[in-house]
Amino acid sequence: MNLLLNTIEAMKNGGGDLTVASDVRDGQLHLAVSDTGIGLPDASPDEIFTPWFTTNSEGGGMGLAISRSIVESHGGRLWAVGKAERGATLNFTLPESATHLTTAV
Repeated sequence: MNLLLNTIEAMKNGGGDLTVASDVRDGQLHLAVSDTGIGLPDASPDEIFTPWFTTNSEGGGMGLAISRSIVESHGGRLWAVGKAERGATLNFTLPESATHLTTAV
């Protein structure tokens, strides 16, 4: 949910396209959320995952840091890739075994 909200926020002033794609490869679920928003910091795209980093005047800068922590705690990986033309893609993978929910009855 946080990835979707971030991509929507990145496009709020100029509109754009939001794309969500998923697939399973080599026992890994891969999800990609792409936008045509403001893009990533030029110096270090990974900076967006640093606590307190934000480009949003209303944001606290914790959402992506927490999202990465959650994904990594389940054996996955969360990263961002800038797009050449405009925008970014936020990707995460999870082991297929971590994607099954179990409920107690």
